[in-house]
Amino acid sequence: MLSTDDILHLENLSTEESLRFITEKFPEGAVFSTSLGQEDQVITDIIFRNKMNIKVFTLDTGRLFYEHYELLSQNNSRYKTKTEVYFPDANDVEKYVNEKGINAFFHSVENRKECCYIRKVKPLNRALEGAKIWITGLRSEQSENRENMKMIEWDEDRKLFKFNPLIHWTYNDVLKYIEENKVQDLPLHKKGFISVGCKPCTRAITEGENPRAGRWFWEESQKECGLHSK
Repeated sequence: MLSTDDILHLENLSTEESLRFITEKFPEGAVFSTSLGQEDQVITDIIFRNKMNIKVFTLDTGRLFYEHYELLSQNNSRYKTKTEVYFPDANDVEKYVNEKGINAFFHSVENRKECCYIRKVKPLNRALEGAKIWITGLRSEQSENRENMKMIEWDEDRKLFKFNPLIHWTYNDVLKYIEENKVQDLPLHKKGFISVGCKPCTRAITEGENPRAGRWFWEESQKECGLHSK
């Protein structure tokens, strides 16, 4: 468990130091979920380069860009380790597609959220089974939903701590780390895809748009899939 003093201490540590502190507090049960975006590549680099005892996993929704798979392969080769991959339940996907259609998520917000639940939330919940602390690459400036998120908080639904070590980082901080440490990232980012999700649900953004404007771009609702919603 983490005490109030531990949480205050974390706020004063560098990102690398904070991750080391977490591994000391949770020698078993620390996990990191990566979507292979730039923020997650920063954390992946810190974890793997320092051989930290943290399980790293990603979710393969079945609708990702080809570039995701290339980067995953490059990560495994560079760090000489493997990121665990979790897939959606085939029966769930088959039922959804056969009943509603392969691209039913375009037809309603309810359909889209159900697709995200099947392809993302349920696999995530499986990946988090037995975990004591879940590390993410969330940053507060990414969206309104994330503005008030804390560096560390208790996830009552999943009964674990959620640790957001980059929550106070700016996008420029992320780019600086990537450049200085020669971290690989998705070529899509240079084409205007800042926040990258499933291929049919993501478009490039234009200058001045919110980084997540390209996610579920046909909707006006909150740009979240359910993984990090309050």
